[in-house]
Amino acid sequence: MNTEQFIHMFSEKGINLSETQVEQFEIYFQTLVEWNEKMNLTAITEREDVYLKHFYDSVTASFYEDLFTKSVHICDVGAGAGFPSIPLKIVYPNLKVTIVDSLNKRINFLEHLAKKLQLENVEFIHDRAETFGKNSKYREKFDIVTARAVARLSVLSELCLPLVKIGGVFVAMKAASAEGEIEAGKRAISILGGKLEAKHSFELPFEKSERNILIISKVESTPKKYPRKPGTPNKEPIE
Repeated sequence: MNTEQFIHMFSEKGINLSETQVEQFEIYFQTLVEWNEKMNLTAITEREDVYLKHFYDSVTASFYEDLFTKSVHICDVGAGAGFPSIPLKIVYPNLKVTIVDSLNKRINFLEHLAKKLQLENVEFIHDRAETFGKNSKYREKFDIVTARAVARLSVLSELCLPLVKIGGVFVAMKAASAEGEIEAGKRAISILGGKLEAKHSFELPFEKSERNILIISKVESTPKKYPRKPGTPNKEPIE
């Protein structure tokens, strides 16, 4: 996906990128490649792949959840190099973004990137999702919580749903095999106060690989015992 195709694909979705936004994506790409030489941020470094598999793919969540287009507060759990929240922030500048990641090097990269992109209303927190979810300053405070291919759904739900306010949504971005994950994750979603509202499946343009976006509403408060201590959700998932 070259820059022209990138701009055109968004315009087909009713998103008209400004010159500033196009430039921000270019700076993002350059900064990502530059820092990737010093630390492992992504295995995808070819321009057309980054634009398709990172930038465009990140924004697809907004095609199925209108909340992203409003002035809401989103939390991105385990965002790594900033996906999906930084591309979403570029496209929808009114978003307030909090990223939590367990690796301080990645937080340093994101802080540098935010300055280069001149982003406002963004914060980056070095923490494990399990302990972050217990922090009263953030617990059940976010309109949207996102996670992109971080762990299987039963685990992700325990890391993300405690952060979603009642009435908000958890948006899980998955590649293939979503059906099996949904089945295995049903119990966790229910226990943690969530309800699966929708599953949107589509093919990423050009390469035609499967993508799934799961919209999970927060309908009840998460029991205080969740999330459990670091490492436990992954070792002993609620299934």
